Amino acid sequence: MSSSSSSSNPDHAAQEALRLLGPAPANWVPAHAGIDHNVVVVGGGQTGSAFAFALQRAGVGGVSVIDAAADASQAGVWRARARMHKLRTLKNLVGPEGPVTALGFQAWYESRHGQAAYGAIDRIARTAWAEYLDWFRSITGTAVRYGTRLIRFEPAEGGAVPHLRLHLEVNGEPRTETARKLIFANGVAGSGAPFIPDLLATAVSHGLAAHTGHAIDFAALAGKTVAVIGAAASAFDAAAVALESGAAAVHLFARRNRLAATPVARVRSYPGFYDNYLALPDATRWHHAARYRRLGTTPPLDSVERVLKFPNFHLHLAAPWQGAEVQGGKIVALVHDERFHFDFAIAATGYTHELSQHPELAGIADLVLRWRDRFEQPAHERDDELGAAPYLGAGLEYLEKTPGTAPWLRDIHTYNPGGFASTGLPLGDVPSIRGYVPAVVRRISEDLLLTDLALHEERTRAEVPPDFDESLYAGAIWQADARRLAA
Repeated sequence: MSSSSSSSNPDHAAQEALRLLGPAPANWVPAHAGIDHNVVVVGGGQTGSAFAFALQRAGVGGVSVIDAAADASQAGVWRARARMHKLRTLKNLVGPEGPVTALGFQAWYESRHGQAAYGAIDRIARTAWAEYLDWFRSITGTAVRYGTRLIRFEPAEGGAVPHLRLHLEVNGEPRTETARKLIFANGVAGSGAPFIPDLLATAVSHGLAAHTGHAIDFAALAGKTVAVIGAAASAFDAAAVALESGAAAVHLFARRNRLAATPVARVRSYPGFYDNYLALPDATRWHHAARYRRLGTTPPLDSVERVLKFPNFHLHLAAPWQGAEVQGGKIVALVHDERFHFDFAIAATGYTHELSQHPELAGIADLVLRWRDRFEQPAHERDDELGAAPYLGAGLEYLEKTPGTAPWLRDIHTYNPGGFASTGLPLGDVPSIRGYVPAVVRRISEDLLLTDLALHEERTRAEVPPDFDESLYAGAIWQADARRLAA
């Protein structure tokens, strides 16, 4: 769009910023027979969109973004499994726009609602963020292949450069494609699975319980008595939606004797520490990850206040379930030797980081270096779940557990909460985008260049024809110089 376009167009500033930024660099990655994509990004949500844009601006073409959802309306968490009213992070954090502020949420929101409206909000409404992401994909030309699920992958044999064979399911049909790089930007369960306590297994199989990561028909809970197990943000959000949907009563059970209210990550969120986290000693990174888990995830104040408005909300502290069974279509739970009867239970119990529990990663689970393989945990900070997390490289790539057995793992980059022990942040959340999306893109760019270095050497050492010859400036040569040159 030209600079003379009407300023009444709410997208004018974004379009003008892209115009001034100039066209994205041409794809500099050499093509190779038998390789379909340079990079496949698994997940078309906020970080998948961020990667697509950042790779585009880095001149890395041949990028394909895939998402298992049938279409954009079902993709990601914001219109489905996310149940908060507002995002839990500050409103002014850098998102998928990177350094191009005209493509950020603030610019988008102000162009539609005005500066005063943006100044009045404390955090971003969940639905507004979903609308912004739709717009961002549109304005940056990010195409997502919906209905496309990665089933498994393995290193491909032969070929001019190392690459992966991807087994996909596209709208229910099997398909095989190839790619040089793979990025998992696939959400909270991307390195494992929703953790459901064993004592709830029977209730889940009877349709009487679900994890917060699952689709839940809250309307069906009207008039029912509901249990929520867990006390982090997702627990309070699920409890709130159940109450707002007309549940007769909601009981929330916390293991601790008080709600976590100490946001320990806040003290290390300054640039010097945050931007250089991957350079910290393993012992330092382990300490901060273990401390965070030990003190617990702090639910936002407004999430807690949201449920406290209801007199039929009941909080149980220091109250882990001792057992549960299904009787007469209800869950009978034993807590402190007291029996409770529930029509439905919601497990807000987090996610595992065990790669073998994630179908796409099961085939590499025994090959990947874990923190337990690299770092000897202090007895006072022992955490087996953290120990199972992958020990990631500087580009958030997997590393091989046994050197020389699977060097191709470096072509798989993980960008989901499974990387928390390595990065100190839940990868995939908005705060992680500013620092770690560029880190992954830099590593991918470097790897693609060095793998094809011979071709780039040939390209960059080629003879370069001159733009002009001596006749252009012959008439301006100082006569003394002309005589000396002719001698």
